[in-house]
Amino acid sequence: MNKFMDKDFLLDTQTARELFHSYAENMPICDYHCHLSPKEIYENKQPSDISQLWLSGDHYKWRAMRSCGVEEKYCTGDATPKEKFLKFGETLQYCIGNPLYHWAHIELQRYFGIDTPLNKATAEDIYDRANEAIAQGDFRPQALIKKSNVKYICTTDDPIDDLKYHKLLREVEDFDCTVLPSYRPDKALNIHLEGFADYIKTLGEVAETEIKSYKDVIAALLKRCDYFHTVGCRVSDQAFEYVPYSIAPEEEIETIFQKAMAGETITAEESDKYKTPILLALGKKYHQLGWAMEIHIGAIRNNSTRMFNKLGPDTGFDSVGDCEIAITLSKFMNELDITDQLPKTILFNLNDKDNTVLATMLGNFQSAEADSKIQFGPAWWFLDTMDGMTNQMKSLGNLGVLGKFVGMETDSRSFTSYGRHEYFRRIMCRLLGRWVEDGWYAYNKDILKEIVQGISYNNAIKYFDF
Repeated sequence: MNKFMDKDFLLDTQTARELFHSYAENMPICDYHCHLSPKEIYENKQPSDISQLWLSGDHYKWRAMRSCGVEEKYCTGDATPKEKFLKFGETLQYCIGNPLYHWAHIELQRYFGIDTPLNKATAEDIYDRANEAIAQGDFRPQALIKKSNVKYICTTDDPIDDLKYHKLLREVEDFDCTVLPSYRPDKALNIHLEGFADYIKTLGEVAETEIKSYKDVIAALLKRCDYFHTVGCRVSDQAFEYVPYSIAPEEEIETIFQKAMAGETITAEESDKYKTPILLALGKKYHQLGWAMEIHIGAIRNNSTRMFNKLGPDTGFDSVGDCEIAITLSKFMNELDITDQLPKTILFNLNDKDNTVLATMLGNFQSAEADSKIQFGPAWWFLDTMDGMTNQMKSLGNLGVLGKFVGMETDSRSFTSYGRHEYFRRIMCRLLGRWVEDGWYAYNKDILKEIVQGISYNNAIKYFDF
């Protein structure tokens, strides 16, 4: 029996152990997509206890707790921090096969020096030991980022954001991590959602652009791209259940826009017709600026109306969609490629049925602008599991060029979530090590080192031009 999550956790061959410990383990981290708060990074406050650090805002943990019948007061409610932690500790003992179990123990080991498995019986002792470590140590965001060897962070930011804290972070001494904004225009695209008209008015004010038509929306968004670029932005991010693509006459698009501004209901078909010209204009702008365009596909959000009304978005009530994605995605990318204005693009799927779709889509639009200009993004959210990451890399290896993969990102709001990079690297080295030991790939130290360190860090730095 192997020891519980020891230094060789998941590294089941000699080659895997060599690849991880010699090449991957100590590489820096480029977290090119996350939901960390630049304000929290700048203000750099010490957490009060492990519950604040671990459980506040973490919908992964809340979902697991709810699945164990835990009352909402222990997730998002008014239970004490200790009560919440004890309920999570009890929950975790049942999470066999869930990456939460591995993430939690990697974080306990790396940040708190605690090797004891977390369960109902040990939760109170671990709570006390972790809080003692916090009381005696530096668990402020900047310290955790430095301890994790993170060199680049790309946050997720709305076009109306003034990026105040990104600018302030440039001036912080003894903090060698570069925190950059990412451009997330979803609220300007989601014409069908409540609050769209109010948002567009605010966008116009921030961009100093009078918005009377959908073309004015485009002008305002492009103007904000230029501003983001001056603050170091090199990444955009768009999220869809499926990529919209529906060409319509300008007059029809304008009618749809005016309906939305008047508060009228917009159909899914009308929404796609509005989104299409805006996405195409943004794609061309990203190409002009040299940005990478991330496209996250496949989430069905806020499924429980009851809980959305109670808690709002991003509280653990999203799931995986099963829409067909290939045709509209191909048409959208092709429309930009026709005029050679398709930007560097990273395609993320949330449903693993689409692994082959995306892994083959890449090859349609590659060019010499960048190594693997079109990337298959890492296994994300519900696919951020041992099987999900392994299958994503297998698909990319089978159908693309795995050695040029830009690797892992956290997609997280937690400052201790960088253990996920270690988890990913162990899984990657396990997969590559097996291929080498099975005789499927030649053992060459120099080439394997380049591949492993590239996927761990170097490929992303080159791809994003950091």
